[in-house]
Amino acid sequence: MSAFYNCYELCPESGANQPGLTVDFFLAPTNLVLIAVALGSGLLLAWPALAKGGAGGAISTTQAVLMMNQQHAVLVDVRPLELFNNGHIAQARSLPASDLPLKANSLPKNKPLIIVCDLGKSAVSAAAELKKLGFAEVSVLEGGLKAWGEAGLPITAKK
Repeated sequence: MSAFYNCYELCPESGANQPGLTVDFFLAPTNLVLIAVALGSGLLLAWPALAKGGAGGAISTTQAVLMMNQQHAVLVDVRPLELFNNGHIAQARSLPASDLPLKANSLPKNKPLIIVCDLGKSAVSAAAELKKLGFAEVSVLEGGLKAWGEAGLPITAKK
């Protein structure tokens, strides 16, 4: 796919009096540099969206609350059961990361999932696993349970 221009017709004042002389736009050295710069900048602009694609994007506590209220998102706490029992987000369901392959079918596939752990790090691999298992809308709570508490949002405490 290349664009050929007849120099005689486009710019007769250039002195190119040879009908049929063409310039291949995509192979001209100057244009190759411009094309490379355009492709590179496009890739840099798209990189954040591409990086999210694998495991689902990290969302803030505010975004999580909005998703829960508007889209009925399900919070999935992937920490070990002992940690979950010591304190968790009130609406969260416990599904330890070690049990994901066996018990993921207990989660709804028609609702967005928000994956929660202590700091948001181990939730990323759990989100990637859920994506592989066919869950389309999977996000990770950025900062995990710690960020939720720091935002002043309710956490159930062990009684």
